[in-house]
This record gives sequence, C-alpha cells and structure tokens, in this order.
Amino acid sequence: MSGTMEIFSFQTINAPAEGIHKELGSKFIAFAYPVRTEEQIKNNVEGLKKRYFDASHHCYAWILGKEKNRYRAFDDGEPNHSAGDPILGQIKSRNLTNVLVVVVRYFGGTKLGVGGLIQAYKTAAENVLNNALIIESEVTQSVIFNYPYDSTAEVMRLVKEYELTVEHQEFLEDCTLKAVVKQKYVESIKSRATLLMATGHRISFYISE
Repeated sequence: MSGTMEIFSFQTINAPAEGIHKELGSKFIAFAYPVRTEEQIKNNVEGLKKRYFDASHHCYAWILGKEKNRYRAFDDGEPNHSAGDPILGQIKSRNLTNVLVVVVRYFGGTKLGVGGLIQAYKTAAENVLNNALIIESEVTQSVIFNYPYDSTAEVMRLVKEYELTVEHQEFLEDCTLKAVVKQKYVESIKSRATLLMATGHRISFYISE
C-alpha cells in the first residue's frame, strides 16, 4: 500500500469576514482572512494592531498548506492556551486551511478566569467563521511544455481539455508554454505528453518548481 494520499483540494474561506462577542463587559472583535503565506499573516496582524492600538490583546491562530501541517496559536499575554488554542480549534473544527483568525479584546473590567476566556475566544472565533463563506479550493501546479512549432495544435488541445490557465507563451521554432493546472490532472497530462512523444511530436512536459 502507498503512504500518504495525494490531496487535490482543501477547504478555505473566500474573503475576509468579521464577528463580535461580548462577555461581562469585555468585547471580542474577531477577524478571519484567507492567507497563503506567513508574510500575509504578519501584515494582517500588524494592520489590526495599528487599527486597534488601544485594545488589551490581539490573539490569533492560523493554518497554512494543503496538508495543514503549518500552524500557530498566539495568546498575546492572556493565560497560556486560553486564547490562541480555542481560536485554532475552531479553524480545525471546520477542516480549514490557508486561514488566519485574529480576536481583538477590549477588557471590560471583570476578569473572566481561564475557563471564561477559553469560551469567549472560542465563541468569537466561531462567530467570525460562521460569517465567512467556506469554499473548496483546488490544489494547482505550475507546469511547462517545450515543443516544436508544428506541435502547437496538440499542446493547445491539452490546454483546452485539462482547463490549463496559460501564464506565459513563446511562439518560436522551439516553443514554450507555462501554465497552471489542477493537481488532479497532472499525471494524466504527463501520460498524454509521453504518448505524444512516442508518436513523434517531441513535446516535453515537466513540473515547474
């Protein structure tokens, strides 16, 4: 049996969303963002810190990657595991990735205790994710074709059949086409390119890093 199963799609959100929760005078303003890189995460968090500079805490959690193996939870001064982990738990409970959730807290004067904080941050994260539109996102791969000009028609048939998004094309004696393809089609295209090579078309296909 093979090891890990190949991942062709994942659940994420399509646009930023907001939510709010109030508990014993404290206000928890929650924000969810679709993200792909840690740089985007940093920019969103810093933006909220500037916007809500007078807040007591800016707690957050995120998950990145189709395997969901990159993640972090941050308590920002709240008791350990009372803020970031409940937020992360809500992202995981919806099986999401490429998502950042930030909860900005304004302290209302009454301490909630660790149990109360856990519930408050969980509810705030739940509210904002309830307001977000969850979508199925296809995993994609960049690929490159090299081929002689007289094989252009065959390559363009592959582009149409496998719904490739062309990023760059050079029509010379030796042509190059760079495109984005859904991961689920990669092996099939590779087989078709190999078959075309066997019939004399000299079409080389490889995955771009």
